[in-house]
Amino acid sequence: MNVGFAGKFQSFFRPRDIFLHDGISLRRLKIGSKVQMAAVFAAFVLLAWSTFATIGTIAAMNSDVARMQAQLASMERDVATMREQTRTHAALLERRQAFLASILTGDANPEQVAAMLPAQAAARSPATEPYARVDAMQAQLAERARGLATARYNRTAQQLRGIGLDPAEVVSAYTGMGGPEEPVAEPGNADPRFRELFASWRRMEQLEQAVIAIPSARPIERSVNFTSGYGVRSDPFNRGARMHGGIDLAGPLGTPIYATADGIVGRSEWNNGGYGNLVEVNHGQGIQTRYGHMSRRLVEAGTRVRRGQLIGLMGSTGRSTGSHLHYEVRIDGRAVNPVPFMQSSTTLVALQRRVGGQGLAPVAIGGPNGGSAAPAAQR
Repeated sequence: MNVGFAGKFQSFFRPRDIFLHDGISLRRLKIGSKVQMAAVFAAFVLLAWSTFATIGTIAAMNSDVARMQAQLASMERDVATMREQTRTHAALLERRQAFLASILTGDANPEQVAAMLPAQAAARSPATEPYARVDAMQAQLAERARGLATARYNRTAQQLRGIGLDPAEVVSAYTGMGGPEEPVAEPGNADPRFRELFASWRRMEQLEQAVIAIPSARPIERSVNFTSGYGVRSDPFNRGARMHGGIDLAGPLGTPIYATADGIVGRSEWNNGGYGNLVEVNHGQGIQTRYGHMSRRLVEAGTRVRRGQLIGLMGSTGRSTGSHLHYEVRIDGRAVNPVPFMQSSTTLVALQRRVGGQGLAPVAIGGPNGGSAAPAAQR
């Protein structure tokens, strides 16, 4: 078998004669077996090398393509991350803007404002760098708004102290009306700067809302005579010293009488204790106003009244020497000097107008009535 294969191999590479004719002469070339085998071997080596080089080149190209695809995928991920960071930060800026607008305009209630508290921003990145200026402007606006809220709270608190009221007690009474105060839920990841602004605004808002219940409007808009003040005086009926728990404002019979603050009518009745026709309004926080000696009562018990609402007409019913209004303000049933209220009325009215958005008549008289002395003759 080997002999046969060797024979075939030798016969394939047997010596060959090649004749070359150029048209003039004929030449003969003899190619031996070894030369033929060497040529075939060289061709085989060249083919093998070419095949190996081609395979290597293709492998290298495939590797480069794979590497480029990986780089492209990484770049796409980076772009997607930057796009998401940009979108998230833009949404955060919009949320901050809406929160600041609600704080500054007062269009939302505390629960809504708390729900709008913006979250703390993520660490700054190249994608959010273009928003740095807006970030700084919003932070500056939040700080200014917090300063304004604190200043307004301090001014209001100072005015309340000037008329003998403790701001903390006023707020406590206001928030306690109608049951226990429900805490306002805040997001746990809220930005500390905006959380401080909300706390300052909430503190101011509670105090200013509480101030609405303080009687400061004028019970009579017409020009009237101030005939008797608060305190011990000589009783016009028996000339003895008696405690007068309110102020007397004299005017024509039928002069309109108005509520001096929002509230609910607690009593609208004939009173045998000297008031005659009496209307008593409860304003919350233990504050009441009384309007005595009316010729006619125009509201019923249980009715909700607004500041400046007509509630009766001036008269001279009960223990009275002439047509006038006996006006009292009481805190927890205790009469207080109304003069400090009168002195602070301009500030209180301005504050209440700002909070309530209502046009108010000029204020001249206000103040709780103390019940320390014997029942006073009301005139």
